Amino acid sequence: MKKFLAAVPLVLAVVSPVLAASDVGFDVNINVGNQPRVVIPSPQPVLVSAPPRVVIEEPPVFITPPRLGFYVGVDIPYDIFYISGRYYLWQDNYWYRAPHYRGPWAVVQYKSLPPGLRKHKLERIRYYRDDEYRVYRSDHDHYRGKRFKPEKEYKERRKADKRRYKDEHKHRGKGKGHGHDD
Repeated sequence: MKKFLAAVPLVLAVVSPVLAASDVGFDVNINVGNQPRVVIPSPQPVLVSAPPRVVIEEPPVFITPPRLGFYVGVDIPYDIFYISGRYYLWQDNYWYRAPHYRGPWAVVQYKSLPPGLRKHKLERIRYYRDDEYRVYRSDHDHYRGKRFKPEKEYKERRKADKRRYKDEHKHRGKGKGHGHDD
């Protein structure tokens, strides 16, 4: 046995230059013990929708079809809705939510939509919107339904805030003990 073990290095010394000169190669893989292989699965790709490209030049008009009970944008090329102080948009098979009609828009899952919006299929919402818009358009000066234009209300609120601020400061300046040295 000792002769055999002594001959192995000699055989390898003779054969290795021959193998090195040829295109023949060998791979030695020695495992000691029962070491488990660690397999790290590749992560699943997460698809994230980019914010929608929405360009609204001027504040849209929103009306409330009685059968829906929430505001729908009209006379704009988007399916946009206003519910509970938030704007919702349907575009490219995604729902988006924003604090303002110009955005910034963020993806929202269907289950996170307001119940009123989830209650109706989009086709039915469009039908009710278009039906009510015909009524609004035929005589919008005498339209009896609920309507909303974002910037108009914003400007009215700002005017009221300015008046209130002015009145508060007007009343502060009168009388003693308001930080004035008399």
